[in-house]
Amino acid sequence: MFPKVKSMKVVPVAGYDSFLLNLSGGHAPWFIRCVVILEDDAGNKGVGEIPSSDGILKGLEQCRSLVEGSQVNDIKQTLNRARQVLARNGREERGRQTFDLRVAVHVITGLESALFDLFGKALQMPVADLLGQYGRQRDEVEALGYLFLLGDPGKTDLPYPKADDPKDAWDEVRCREALTPEAVANLAKAAYERYGFKDFKLKGGVLRGEEEADCVRALHEAFPEARLTLDPNGAWKLDEAVRVLTPIRDLLSYAEDPCGQEESYSGRETMAEFKKRTGLPTATNMIATDFKQLQYAVQLNAVDIPLADCHFWTMQGAVMVGELCNEWDMTWGSHSNNHFDISLAMMTHVAAACPGEITAIDTHWIWQDGQRITKEPFQIRDGKLKVPTAPGLGVELDEKKLVEAHSLYQSLDVTQRNDAMAMQYLIPGWEFDPKRPTLAR
Repeated sequence: MFPKVKSMKVVPVAGYDSFLLNLSGGHAPWFIRCVVILEDDAGNKGVGEIPSSDGILKGLEQCRSLVEGSQVNDIKQTLNRARQVLARNGREERGRQTFDLRVAVHVITGLESALFDLFGKALQMPVADLLGQYGRQRDEVEALGYLFLLGDPGKTDLPYPKADDPKDAWDEVRCREALTPEAVANLAKAAYERYGFKDFKLKGGVLRGEEEADCVRALHEAFPEARLTLDPNGAWKLDEAVRVLTPIRDLLSYAEDPCGQEESYSGRETMAEFKKRTGLPTATNMIATDFKQLQYAVQLNAVDIPLADCHFWTMQGAVMVGELCNEWDMTWGSHSNNHFDISLAMMTHVAAACPGEITAIDTHWIWQDGQRITKEPFQIRDGKLKVPTAPGLGVELDEKKLVEAHSLYQSLDVTQRNDAMAMQYLIPGWEFDPKRPTLAR
């Protein structure tokens, strides 16, 4: 007989963040997440981490009675019942922001992760061995160096982290302004020294397209063998995307969301046309964020690399995308938003279970490194994450750190991500515009 879930605990948490710039504005000095903790009657704890919002917290409460009392091996039945309850809330849209605004998929993912963690412990098996048709496919997962252009925190009175006692160059450069090709190259060099990345991604949608192309040139000069990509989150119109990226086509391994919805054309149509004009492979976390969208994107030949973040797709759904990519001769990858170390473990297990060729996964962890809510966070070494052999997710909560992160959340009076707030310090009256780069005003 398998154990039953005795209790469900939901803990919203917060951590500190750098002044990372993106199309939606600038990251606040803090980010918020939600930790789901399930305890079974055998004394085991299972955990999951997801974005946090009022809607997500309410959605989790809607599912409490379905989870508590369920057997840990009844994962699919429990999650199906939760989906049915959440579906009564109505249809949801991802939204036009660079971050996902849905509720149900995040709620399901938080429950799913915690349930799989408990199930793996009951079976004495890692979660990666339980996911998908094939289970674990690799013992190491490659990650890319996820770089951002950075605003000057000194131009605000907000509590951004300071490099008062840096351990290395990375601790120093991730806390100060970086808006030039040289500064971006220095970020990459520091990240390489600390983590050993072989690939790099630059978040664009901040400067003029040509200026961001110059940053890619600087990255190539510093790391000529690296696989590089640039992600403006669909900020450019089709003609501009072609104009900006054609001259650096040979430096890019793929282009991530170079264009999007434009006039009467969908993002899938503009991306398909971009591929025809440039010959560049494309990746996305914007125009194929569910299976119906993925179907249309594949029919139009708009996307080569779906970035199936398990927080957007669920863990099982993200692995299913990987299985489809393997069958369709495509490449699987994973998108990322700010996260703690439970999410790092979740993404590692999912990537380990995807068959075939996968690309290096996104992770914001390098910007949050040094903050933790587990006792021994996974380490990125030589650009890779080792897949644990311990049962479940292979992480153990640090109760003291969890309390600290929850206390920070309680002190903030912030329940929703807001990238516009910090931008008001740099550009008074700044507002999000999906077709205007953040600083091109």
